[in-house]
Amino acid sequence: MNSLASQFGASSSSSSTHSWTYDVFLSFRGKDTRYNFTDHLHSNLVQKGIKTFIDDEITRGEEISPALLKAIEESRISIIVFSANYAASKWCLDELVHILECRISKKQMVRPIFYRVDPSNVRNQRGSFGDALANHESNFKGNRERIARWRVALSQAANLSGWTFLDGYEAKFIHKIVDDISAQVLKHTDLNVAKYPVGIESRVEDVLRLLDVQESNVRMVGIWGIGGIGKTTIAKAVYNLIAHKFEVSCLLTNVRERSLSYKGLVNLQNILLSKIPGANGLISVTNTDRGISVIKKRFSQKRVLLILDDVNHIDQLNALAGESSWFGSHSRIIITTRDKHFLSGHLIYQVKELNYEEGLELFNFHAFRGDRRVEQCSKLADKITLYARGLPLALVVLGSHLSSISKDHWQEPLNSYISTVPNQEIQEILKISYDALGDLTKEIFLHIACFFKGRNKNDVIAILESCDLCPKYGIEVLIEKAFISITEANDIWMHDRLEEMGKEIVRQESPTEPGKRSRLWSYEDIYHVFEENTGTNKVKGIMVKNCGSEHICLRGESFSKLKNLQLLMIYEDIFRGDHVDYISKELRFFEWKKCPLRSFPSIDPKKLVLLKMDWSHTSLGEGLKCLGEDINDMIFIIAVDQIHFIFFNCIPNVVKLQDAKFTIYGFVMVWSHKNSQLIWTSKLSGLDS
Repeated sequence: MNSLASQFGASSSSSSTHSWTYDVFLSFRGKDTRYNFTDHLHSNLVQKGIKTFIDDEITRGEEISPALLKAIEESRISIIVFSANYAASKWCLDELVHILECRISKKQMVRPIFYRVDPSNVRNQRGSFGDALANHESNFKGNRERIARWRVALSQAANLSGWTFLDGYEAKFIHKIVDDISAQVLKHTDLNVAKYPVGIESRVEDVLRLLDVQESNVRMVGIWGIGGIGKTTIAKAVYNLIAHKFEVSCLLTNVRERSLSYKGLVNLQNILLSKIPGANGLISVTNTDRGISVIKKRFSQKRVLLILDDVNHIDQLNALAGESSWFGSHSRIIITTRDKHFLSGHLIYQVKELNYEEGLELFNFHAFRGDRRVEQCSKLADKITLYARGLPLALVVLGSHLSSISKDHWQEPLNSYISTVPNQEIQEILKISYDALGDLTKEIFLHIACFFKGRNKNDVIAILESCDLCPKYGIEVLIEKAFISITEANDIWMHDRLEEMGKEIVRQESPTEPGKRSRLWSYEDIYHVFEENTGTNKVKGIMVKNCGSEHICLRGESFSKLKNLQLLMIYEDIFRGDHVDYISKELRFFEWKKCPLRSFPSIDPKKLVLLKMDWSHTSLGEGLKCLGEDINDMIFIIAVDQIHFIFFNCIPNVVKLQDAKFTIYGFVMVWSHKNSQLIWTSKLSGLDS
């Protein structure tokens, strides 16, 4: 793993900055091999479709020509044919020095062929190589540095991995070389990873550790995360680093989208089958069942690297890589997905967001077109980096957009990004996963995005169960699909951009009239709804967490139109008024800190899960009378120094209030009866029996 940095640098560099003119450059001593071995090697490489440079058309002089230097620099791989008289040519030796320089500067591959020579003679300059260098030293006494470079180059080249031919069948030897080069070129044409792959290296290291290509077993590894987090980028970078180790390597991109078309899965199967060496389009299937059979048969004895990008349905996986037994030993299957469910039983890598420094570097590259001198805009760049919360997609999209705008005019679009409507391109990508959710799970996601991000998981389950939403299942689905995660403290966490997407989905329910939306959380929207009395029965939940500049005046009819209101959470002192005539019979969860009402309208106890009114001086009045014998199903707690009502009807076998014994425990009343005890804290998860 220590060499990964240099390997990855080669991979990303070649994919993003080098456009190779040739696949192979042949360096050889013309008098030795031009009309036999090298000619046959060149012909076989070309027949395999490998674009190979040979210097037949270049006139040799005293110095290596610019045309030849350019050909070396524009070749992915250089093959050096060391023959008996190779070192006798100072042209060949200069060529060798430049090849090895490009190996370092351009991360090219260099492979030596020792044609009827002992590699140790090349390494130590013995035999014909020693004689040639001695001859050069006598002829170039005034240029010992040049000869020293030749010696170093010969030693370095002889230490590289290559092929040795001393005797035997040349045709078989050439066939072996061509096959090896094909694995490097035809099956390992570097993929375009990213324009600027910042932060990729450490993530690639994590995936390579899971793949462990040295192990002989067949291994499937999932790369999992939200849209725009960089799953495909990481998979491509891994492919570039290890594809040459496999007999067959294939990247199937956009599996989700491509499988939707007519015979989409069959087409993907045929693409995979076309990667078999020598297939040349001769292997083709017409239905998925036949495709599965052929894939099993053709790949069961081959070492395969297969990347399935953006899988979102089990049928896709079953058609392309249903079981490990389909592939030969040492095979590796990589699956990128937003849905953890498909990765059951496989190793999983959850993609991490970019840290602040990585995010800022990525944004600066795209916003300033690689110019690092951004001091005059550093504060704005900081704001955007913080806004993106490590999501590469957001940083690239926003940076690319701002790059076309004068830096003096950045503040206006920046305010638009952060304060108003989210960027449409980012939202469309993230929304793909949302659209695939079931209806109840969508409701759970929107509730969390609008109200419950950062809240204890058990609290949220209890609240949403009262809304008939099956939250235990829904939350697991959201976790599997990378919409949310659970912290060590058991709180629900959601990426800011996903939270933003959820709120935008709700906003689009009625862009101009907030009273027709399902959820309200913005002070401005809530102020408008109550002041203009524009609420409707579409409103399911209201949460107030931030204060505005003005108080909202309550009137008797303020809640009268909110007949389907299930969740009411008010945590700021923003209302004025001492009574309302109506509260929804659908109310399930009620928290109102510093409630200004003197009395409370009737409440339906059969649906209410929690009523909490910290630092309030409200009499339940008729609200209590309606409870009647239903008090048997609830816990009733009054805190000290404040009126604090809690009703909880999810606990079975709770005795009547008059039979309960109360003791004071801080600011919380602890109910106990006989040998059982129920303790209530400020969180639902604190309720134990």
